[in-house]
Amino acid sequence: MLLGRYLHLHKGRERNPGSVLDRSAYILLSRVRREGPMSIGQLGEAFGLDASTLNRQTAAAVRAGLVERIPDPEGGMARKFRITEEGARQLERERARIIAGLDRVMADWPEADIAAFADFLRRFNSGIERIHGLPWPRPQASIPPA
Repeated sequence: MLLGRYLHLHKGRERNPGSVLDRSAYILLSRVRREGPMSIGQLGEAFGLDASTLNRQTAAAVRAGLVERIPDPEGGMARKFRITEEGARQLERERARIIAGLDRVMADWPEADIAAFADFLRRFNSGIERIHGLPWPRPQASIPPA
Protein backbone atom coordinates (compact mmCIF):
# COMPACT_ATOMS: atom_id res chain seq x y z
CA MET A 1 0.00 0.00 0.00
CA LEU A 2 2.80 2.41 0.82
CA LEU A 3 4.46 1.93 -2.57
CA GLY A 4 1.21 2.66 -4.39
CA ARG A 5 0.54 5.65 -2.15
CA TYR A 6 4.07 6.99 -2.66
CA LEU A 7 3.78 6.72 -6.43
CA HIS A 8 0.35 8.37 -6.42
CA LEU A 9 1.31 11.25 -4.13
CA HIS A 10 4.55 12.08 -5.90
CA LYS A 11 3.75 11.53 -9.55
CA GLY A 12 2.46 15.06 -10.12
CA ARG A 13 5.46 16.70 -8.47
CA GLU A 14 8.14 15.01 -10.52
CA ARG A 15 6.58 14.65 -13.96
CA ASN A 16 6.19 17.09 -16.76
CA PRO A 17 2.40 17.16 -17.35
CA GLY A 18 3.00 17.09 -21.11
CA SER A 19 4.85 13.77 -20.97
CA VAL A 20 2.91 11.74 -18.42
CA LEU A 21 2.62 8.03 -19.12
CA ASP A 22 -0.20 6.56 -17.11
CA ARG A 23 0.12 3.06 -15.69
CA SER A 24 -1.82 1.36 -18.50
CA ALA A 25 0.26 3.09 -21.20
CA TYR A 26 3.50 2.17 -19.41
CA ILE A 27 2.49 -1.49 -19.17
CA LEU A 28 1.22 -1.58 -22.77
CA LEU A 29 4.39 0.02 -24.15
CA SER A 30 6.63 -2.24 -22.06
CA ARG A 31 4.94 -5.38 -23.39
CA VAL A 32 4.84 -4.29 -27.04
CA ARG A 33 8.49 -3.20 -26.91
CA ARG A 34 9.50 -6.55 -25.41
CA GLU A 35 7.29 -8.79 -27.57
CA GLY A 36 7.16 -6.83 -30.82
CA PRO A 37 3.92 -5.95 -32.64
CA MET A 38 0.84 -7.39 -30.93
CA SER A 39 -2.86 -7.59 -31.83
CA ILE A 40 -5.75 -6.79 -29.49
CA GLY A 41 -6.25 -10.55 -29.06
CA GLN A 42 -2.61 -11.11 -28.11
CA LEU A 43 -2.70 -8.18 -25.70
CA GLY A 44 -5.90 -9.57 -24.18
CA GLU A 45 -4.24 -12.95 -23.60
CA ALA A 46 -1.12 -11.32 -22.17
CA PHE A 47 -2.93 -9.01 -19.74
CA GLY A 48 -6.14 -10.94 -19.05
CA LEU A 49 -8.18 -7.94 -20.20
CA ASP A 50 -11.22 -7.75 -22.45
CA ALA A 51 -11.10 -6.29 -25.96
CA SER A 52 -13.13 -3.18 -25.06
CA THR A 53 -10.66 -2.18 -22.34
CA LEU A 54 -7.72 -2.75 -24.68
CA ASN A 55 -9.43 -0.88 -27.51
CA ARG A 56 -9.72 2.18 -25.23
CA GLN A 57 -6.11 1.88 -24.05
CA THR A 58 -4.65 1.35 -27.51
CA ALA A 59 -6.78 4.14 -29.03
CA ALA A 60 -5.44 6.55 -26.40
CA ALA A 61 -1.88 5.37 -27.09
CA VAL A 62 -2.37 5.83 -30.85
CA ARG A 63 -3.78 9.35 -30.32
CA ALA A 64 -0.76 10.19 -28.13
CA GLY A 65 1.62 8.91 -30.82
CA LEU A 66 2.98 6.15 -28.57
CA VAL A 67 1.98 3.20 -30.77
CA GLU A 68 0.86 2.79 -34.36
CA ARG A 69 -1.41 0.26 -36.03
CA ILE A 70 0.30 -1.81 -38.70
CA PRO A 71 -0.63 -4.82 -40.83
CA ASP A 72 0.47 -8.09 -39.26
CA PRO A 73 4.14 -8.52 -40.28
CA GLU A 74 3.50 -12.28 -40.48
CA GLY A 75 0.58 -11.87 -42.88
CA GLY A 76 -2.25 -12.52 -40.43
CA MET A 77 -5.64 -10.82 -40.68
CA ALA A 78 -5.50 -8.80 -37.47
CA ARG A 79 -3.79 -5.44 -37.37
CA LYS A 80 -1.10 -5.09 -34.74
CA PHE A 81 0.26 -2.33 -32.57
CA ARG A 82 3.91 -1.35 -32.77
CA ILE A 83 5.68 1.07 -30.43
CA THR A 84 6.73 4.32 -32.08
CA GLU A 85 10.00 6.17 -31.55
CA GLU A 86 8.11 8.65 -29.36
CA GLY A 87 6.58 5.78 -27.40
CA ALA A 88 10.00 4.24 -26.84
CA ARG A 89 11.40 7.62 -25.80
CA GLN A 90 8.62 8.23 -23.28
CA LEU A 91 8.85 4.67 -21.98
CA GLU A 92 12.58 5.06 -21.34
CA ARG A 93 12.03 8.46 -19.69
CA GLU A 94 9.36 7.01 -17.40
CA ARG A 95 11.47 3.95 -16.58
CA ALA A 96 14.43 6.19 -15.69
CA ARG A 97 12.13 8.27 -13.45
CA ILE A 98 10.89 5.14 -11.67
CA ILE A 99 14.42 3.83 -11.18
CA ALA A 100 15.56 7.22 -9.86
CA GLY A 101 12.70 7.11 -7.34
CA LEU A 102 13.71 3.64 -6.22
CA ASP A 103 17.33 4.78 -5.96
CA ARG A 104 16.23 7.61 -3.63
CA VAL A 105 14.24 5.23 -1.44
CA MET A 106 17.14 2.75 -1.21
CA ALA A 107 19.97 5.30 -1.13
CA ASP A 108 21.24 4.10 2.25
CA TRP A 109 20.67 0.38 1.65
CA PRO A 110 23.69 -1.92 1.37
CA GLU A 111 24.11 -3.50 -2.09
CA ALA A 112 23.37 -6.95 -0.62
CA ASP A 113 19.99 -5.73 0.68
CA ILE A 114 19.10 -4.24 -2.70
CA ALA A 115 20.00 -7.51 -4.42
CA ALA A 116 17.97 -9.52 -1.90
CA PHE A 117 14.98 -7.17 -2.28
CA ALA A 118 15.15 -7.48 -6.10
CA ASP A 119 15.29 -11.27 -5.79
CA PHE A 120 12.32 -11.40 -3.42
CA LEU A 121 10.32 -9.02 -5.62
CA ARG A 122 11.11 -11.13 -8.70
CA ARG A 123 9.99 -14.28 -6.85
CA PHE A 124 6.84 -12.55 -5.57
CA ASN A 125 5.91 -11.38 -9.08
CA SER A 126 6.62 -14.83 -10.52
CA GLY A 127 4.32 -16.36 -7.89
CA ILE A 128 1.50 -14.02 -8.87
CA GLU A 129 2.09 -14.81 -12.54
CA ARG A 130 2.06 -18.55 -11.83
CA ILE A 131 -1.26 -18.35 -9.95
CA HIS A 132 -2.92 -16.24 -12.65
CA GLY A 133 -1.24 -17.98 -15.60
CA LEU A 134 -0.06 -14.69 -17.11
CA PRO A 135 3.75 -14.72 -17.19
CA TRP A 136 5.56 -11.49 -17.98
CA PRO A 137 8.47 -11.78 -20.42
CA ARG A 138 11.73 -10.62 -18.93
CA PRO A 139 15.06 -9.92 -20.56
CA GLN A 140 17.78 -12.46 -19.91
CA ALA A 141 20.12 -9.84 -18.47
CA SER A 142 19.75 -9.05 -14.81
CA ILE A 143 18.12 -5.63 -14.64
CA PRO A 144 16.05 -4.02 -11.92
CA PRO A 145 12.31 -4.75 -12.30
CA ALA A 146 10.28 -1.91 -13.70
